[in-house]
Amino acid sequence: MREASDAKRPKRSDEPLWWALFSAGGVCFAVFVPAAILFIAVLIPLGVVPETALNFERTRGLLFSFPGLIFIGAVICLPLFHAAHRIRHGLHDLTLGNESINKLFTYGLAALLSILALYGFLRGIL
Repeated sequence: MREASDAKRPKRSDEPLWWALFSAGGVCFAVFVPAAILFIAVLIPLGVVPETALNFERTRGLLFSFPGLIFIGAVICLPLFHAAHRIRHGLHDLTLGNESINKLFTYGLAALLSILALYGFLRGIL
């Protein structure tokens, strides 16, 4: 009787978690990364935004605060998971490697780099 009830249950999957991180990372990658590049690499060198907008004290104060933590999450951590998901599914489509090893490697690397970015944030506020 137990086998019959097990057959009716759907198989549990961790895929919704990875799709949620993929989606959030894609949105952040599409919205925040171009805005940061525009501000830092185009507007300041062209003189549209004054150079004092990113002086060391002001930048340090902004980056190592709660908005800075949100910025790091939106520009570094979530896009890492977006890229990891794309790479994992690309490897799957090309039938390269083992699925569980690919998942562990790609998401593990994204998590490790995210932890490294958050560690840098914590070192900056301490």
